[in-house]
Amino acid sequence: MPTNQFLISQPTPTITQLPKQGVKKQDFINYFKQYYVHLLGRDEGHQSPFYAGEALSMVIRDHLMEHWKATHKTYKNNDCRRGYYLSMEFLMGRTLSNAMLNLGVTDNVTQAMYDLGIAIEELISSEEDAGLGNGGLGRLAACFIDSCATLQLPVIGYGLRYEYGMFTQTIVNGEQIEKPDHWLRYGNVWEIERLEYSHRIKFGGRSTVWTDANGKQQFSWVDTHDVLAIPFDTPIPGYQNGTVNTLRLWKAVATEEFNLDEFNAGDYAEAVAAKITAENITMVLYPNDANENGKTLRLQQQYFLASASLQDVIAHWTGLHGNDFTHFAEKSCFQLNDTHPSIAIAELMRLLMDLHGLGWDEAWIITKTTMAYTNHTLLPEALEKWPVTLMQRLLPRLMDIIFEINAHFISEVSAYWPGDSEVLRKMSIIEEGHQQQVRMAHLAIIGSFSVNGVAKLHTQLLQQGLFSDFYALWPHKFNNKTNGVTPRRWLASCNPKLASLITETIGDSWITDLSQLKKLEPFADDASFRERWYAIKQSAKQSLIDFKKNKNDAISHLSVEAIFDVQVKRIHEYKRQFLNILHVIHLYNCLKKGDTNDRVARCVLIGGKAAPGYRMAKKIIKLINNVAQVINSDPTVNHKLTVLFLEDYRVSAMEKICSGADLSEQISTAGKEASGTGNMKLMMNGAITIGTLDGANIEIREEVGDENFFLFGLTEEQIEAKRGHYNPIAIIDQDEDLQHVMHLLESGHFNQFEPSLFDDLINSIKSPHDPWMTIADFRSYIDAQQRVEDAYRNKDHWVKMSILNCANSGKFSTDRTISEYNREIWKLTPQPVVHESL
Repeated sequence: MPTNQFLISQPTPTITQLPKQGVKKQDFINYFKQYYVHLLGRDEGHQSPFYAGEALSMVIRDHLMEHWKATHKTYKNNDCRRGYYLSMEFLMGRTLSNAMLNLGVTDNVTQAMYDLGIAIEELISSEEDAGLGNGGLGRLAACFIDSCATLQLPVIGYGLRYEYGMFTQTIVNGEQIEKPDHWLRYGNVWEIERLEYSHRIKFGGRSTVWTDANGKQQFSWVDTHDVLAIPFDTPIPGYQNGTVNTLRLWKAVATEEFNLDEFNAGDYAEAVAAKITAENITMVLYPNDANENGKTLRLQQQYFLASASLQDVIAHWTGLHGNDFTHFAEKSCFQLNDTHPSIAIAELMRLLMDLHGLGWDEAWIITKTTMAYTNHTLLPEALEKWPVTLMQRLLPRLMDIIFEINAHFISEVSAYWPGDSEVLRKMSIIEEGHQQQVRMAHLAIIGSFSVNGVAKLHTQLLQQGLFSDFYALWPHKFNNKTNGVTPRRWLASCNPKLASLITETIGDSWITDLSQLKKLEPFADDASFRERWYAIKQSAKQSLIDFKKNKNDAISHLSVEAIFDVQVKRIHEYKRQFLNILHVIHLYNCLKKGDTNDRVARCVLIGGKAAPGYRMAKKIIKLINNVAQVINSDPTVNHKLTVLFLEDYRVSAMEKICSGADLSEQISTAGKEASGTGNMKLMMNGAITIGTLDGANIEIREEVGDENFFLFGLTEEQIEAKRGHYNPIAIIDQDEDLQHVMHLLESGHFNQFEPSLFDDLINSIKSPHDPWMTIADFRSYIDAQQRVEDAYRNKDHWVKMSILNCANSGKFSTDRTISEYNREIWKLTPQPVVHESL
């Protein structure tokens, strides 16, 4: 075992460049010492995992550098068609372990660190999570760019370099408290600042029209307050193929550091005001937009991303082709990850017309043949709208262009549905009312050649409901791309013992072709294989206990023999963590009545963050923690039931959780979850899903079979049929178990010293207008959970189900998803990287 006494006191050579290929264990030892001693100035007296992790990350980054440069040169030399993935979120997590895996150096590096007395796990865990996302949307973007590199597709990711990522969540007296996540406080060894590719972004000012010498009308955006966008590049390595793509994140800085005249006059605060205002744009992920300042900042962020990224792409184009945009559409494709970057449609029009002299028609053809839009939500309130007055004040030239786009579009709709003013009203980009609003999703659809949902049901509901009029007008635009996750991070890296067993059994081609996992199916009937699978699963559960033991006393008595029942995702009413807790209270009531002998021990683990301004979601967190406090402190039940709220859930935590989960809770109201990706990660690691027919659950069940999936709940059609005559009180009156649960809630049993604390939550699920219909699914959910217990009692049967879930998870690789995006939307040609000879 490593001694944790760093063995670096012997002389070290000076820093030289890593060899491009064939790095051996001793090479890593030598280069690690060089960075640790010469660059970071540390010696054996500084035994901090942080600095050792920094030194090792520098070694790995340097090993990537030659591949990175060769990839860039290959794309440039081939003048290939390229893809540009614009996303407000990239939830990257930690980089070191993933980079080592994709480079194929994990074993050599682990042994090298061992020889130096250093545990590689300590170095990996010392790295800050890059928390540049809120949940599934950002993590999907991270998985996508991993798959693009693995498939050797020329795709660059564009996002924002938030100084403070998703907040750090602490739980105080059961309540969520948000603290800043200053993930960049110690810098980021993986990024490279590229000042030479900075761009100027305009805000405010006014739009003017003038006539040039040829009598042609020209437009200018003048008197603006400008901000600089500085790019920071992060390498994205493909899996052992020599390709290293780029994630480019933009930082906002002032065009002038401060006003010297004001400083000399003694107005010190005002002298640096411009710098502070500019840097606010990329300071915080998702500012609270409940007020006007928050809305303004959020719109600034979206435009800043779109403008910087498009200017970057066009600068690259003109550097190679001059001002000739004849073939720009043939060589370029932009994927808009949700509505957030949809302002890019108007911005591309502005850049092509105002800066490069193209006419409207020519610019519009380029725009609508290069932009593609992915929708990620079925919730109308989540589709962004911006007040026209705000747009006119902040982005006046863009608002002119949007009005013009809408005028052309309305003419097209009028020709298709003559005289139908109601259709015009519904489809217009501009929503009329007390305050005119710009519907960004409508702009995204109108300006794109492709509109896709992210699961089969989601896409059907977009076509039949949310965007039915657009589908009737342009059915050819709509398509489905079921989400996935990268098997590199979510199985090969995070669950190495299980990955090793799989590789030993069927070979390692599954890492880049997850459909190969199907070969595991026959082994589900092999008793010795099941025993090995079970042992690995139990070991992962113990690792999860150890991971959380120092933060939660309740886990100290927990046994790996219990069902690890996991629900980890953003806290939201439609995801129904509340339904989960209703079942927990039901189990608690059963145990208190003496129903203990036939109960399987269960540990319910719930994790996730509530948006700071989402009061009901924060109340749900408080309820979970109050229920946990009562149950975990009651010795008459806690040997059979434990409840844990996993504080500060993030990517690195999920890497531990998905390996140790037995049961995957995917219990959203049918028709509300677009897809889900946590369900895929858990399935891939052998967890069995309990879920509704919602999002990607439908396709998971199709792949694994109904007998290996615990289905419950109303369908989307049944939910819709109930609206208008839903009566939760009548359902409660007819269900004795539910009556006991509601009595415990309403009597204040879980809030004895906090009267009326949960009244709003209780009233919400008893309301006939509850859009999530939590009470309607209670009995079906309880019955499904009983089937879970019955299955878990038979160890061989449960392990077989676990193996079959993993074996049938092949569809849910982002390699498959990205292959479909490329085949049907992007049409990029893979580019094997040409490396210069040594």
